[in-house]
Amino acid sequence: MLFSLAYLALRCVLQLLVLSFRSNGFKELEILVLRHELAVLRRQVARPHLQPADRAFLAAASRLLPRASWRSFFVTPDTLVRWHRELLRRRWTYPGRRCGRPELDSEIRELVLRLARENPRWGYQRIVGELAGLGVRVSATTVRKILRQAGLRPGGERSGLSWREFLRAHAQTMIACDFFTVDTLWRGRLYVLFFIELGNRRVHLAGCSANPSGAWVAQQARNLSWSLEERRPPLRFLIHDRDCKFAGGFDEVFRSEGLEVIRTPFRAPKANAVAERFVRTARAECLDWLLILGRRQLEHALRIFIDHYNGHHPHRALGLAPPERDRRPLHLVHSVREKRVRRRDWLSGLIHEYSLAA
Repeated sequence: MLFSLAYLALRCVLQLLVLSFRSNGFKELEILVLRHELAVLRRQVARPHLQPADRAFLAAASRLLPRASWRSFFVTPDTLVRWHRELLRRRWTYPGRRCGRPELDSEIRELVLRLARENPRWGYQRIVGELAGLGVRVSATTVRKILRQAGLRPGGERSGLSWREFLRAHAQTMIACDFFTVDTLWRGRLYVLFFIELGNRRVHLAGCSANPSGAWVAQQARNLSWSLEERRPPLRFLIHDRDCKFAGGFDEVFRSEGLEVIRTPFRAPKANAVAERFVRTARAECLDWLLILGRRQLEHALRIFIDHYNGHHPHRALGLAPPERDRRPLHLVHSVREKRVRRRDWLSGLIHEYSLAA
């Protein structure tokens, strides 16, 4: 290894000595050979790819050689002059600033969009005023530009109240009702009438009947209205579909109590989505796993399930809390070794409830 390095160093030293003692004629011959090789390469390469360092070197070398010797370069004299001018121009350039207003921060942009979406009746000036109260200075023109880029219309055009916004605004004062059917073991069909409060998701079982006549439905409405007289805040709206079973003075019972009856559009189950979702939950967690013999068994099973639904079943709309329990934040624990978990069974073990032993 050391011998190879010593040999290489000696060879380099000898080459330097030979070059120093060469005659001018030998050097001119070597230059002629290099020019010929350069001409051969020019015929093979149409346009050589140069790096910025290559251009700077050739431009600097052109300032040291007379113009008559520029023929040895493989670029034109005009190209060398242009490269030299660009180098000088970069010397006198300064870091410039972009024209116009500075770009708005992304957090402020998201805040503007949030205010516009959460308040569809606010105009540009109203949003600017709300931002000023938060210590953010933005012009109305900037707000208009942000909303236009996001595809949001002005306040006067997006101020229409949607069905979802109406439900959220009046959920605490609204109650919905609906029917669903259960087939018995003897191929009979029972109709179940229930009510559900939209604000807290509390369910009220009205009753079950094989023939829900108008008089029966009206009587169930009276029973419910009597039980909700002391409710705070009082109910103001009742939602149900256009089923012909809601007859016989059903709506008049609630109107006499000061409620406004709202009928959903035709073939629009999403307009009563909270009630439809309870029906799915009752079937998936209870009724689909039972063989119903008659009305009394169905009422017994539904009352147990509804008690579980109101008092223990977690709801995502309520922060995973049941309707009849305080909505305090959940306190997660890392270990339950010191606390024993107790299970309570309902409907012969079909429904389980878990709690911590005292």
